[in-house]
Amino acid sequence: MEGAFYSLNSLRTMEVIDVNSGAKMGCIKDLKIDASVCKILAIILPSQKISWFGKNNDMEIPWSKVRKVGIDVILVDGNEYLIDKSE
Repeated sequence: MEGAFYSLNSLRTMEVIDVNSGAKMGCIKDLKIDASVCKILAIILPSQKISWFGKNNDMEIPWSKVRKVGIDVILVDGNEYLIDKSE
């Protein structure tokens, strides 16, 4: 299988989508990288919850949860990271 190459800037502009529900989770805010082995460990998304006191709880999704990187979207298994809006 031939690997695809993406720049960090192009990854940051892609929408992250949960493959289970089709819900938009946002765009990548940052990446957690292990420089010693040159691998992405996790993607970091801005928090879906807005705090009154400015506390920022960003979502860190392990790279192992990424199912597919497409042309303009990243599909992840993000069930455990989504907030139930029916509450």
